[in-house]
Amino acid sequence: MFFRVLRAERYKLRRSPVWLAFFILPMFPAFFGSVNLLNNLGLLTLDWANLWSQHSLFSSYFFYPALVGVYCSYLWRLEHFDHNWNQLMAAPVPVAAVFFGKLALAAAMTFLAQAWGIVLFAIGGLLCGIPLSTFPPEAALWLLCGVLGGIAVSAFQLLLSMTIRSFAVPIGVAMGGGVLGLGISAKGYGYFFPYSLLSMGMAANGKGDAVNYPLFFICCAVFIAAFSAAAIYSLKKRDVNAG
Repeated sequence: MFFRVLRAERYKLRRSPVWLAFFILPMFPAFFGSVNLLNNLGLLTLDWANLWSQHSLFSSYFFYPALVGVYCSYLWRLEHFDHNWNQLMAAPVPVAAVFFGKLALAAAMTFLAQAWGIVLFAIGGLLCGIPLSTFPPEAALWLLCGVLGGIAVSAFQLLLSMTIRSFAVPIGVAMGGGVLGLGISAKGYGYFFPYSLLSMGMAANGKGDAVNYPLFFICCAVFIAAFSAAAIYSLKKRDVNAG
């Protein structure tokens, strides 16, 4: 049943304009990060570590949360139109399969977005004149942890987009959460806030060495499980006439 739901969700996304956001939004942090590094060579050296610190700073706090918010809002968008919610609740499909089908697509998007971000990071470095031979092997860890943090944020955004019919409000929350995550991480409470986990996993602003990775993985799993359980419980309790 889960794979049938997954195929249905994939079909709804075919020729969707949301893919424009997927390709375009990661270009902004790559551009701004590269320009910011070149404009601050008096303070920063021209290397991959400093480029990533600038790239991830813009990406994890501003553009990537917005991308997750857009995608998760779109995944629930059709269900909130007309009487589609009634049809969803009346369908002989477990609500857990419905939610996890959307979460699986969101997880795939986070992986593709992070991989695309790494490609843009490499391109930006080459254009800045950084030798490819010194490309950091840690990029694989940044990719993995960025994906896990992104899935934790996606679980929350899916819960939010399921509950709020507005397309724009959850996106605004995602953007605000990304900015708020900066302050929470600075206070040392980043493990308790999913948007901070996203930036910590991506080693934003060169803070990867300070991450307690076992605790990071546990917190990501707890957030994903908690938000998923809350969403499934809410779906089970909602009336067929809701929405």
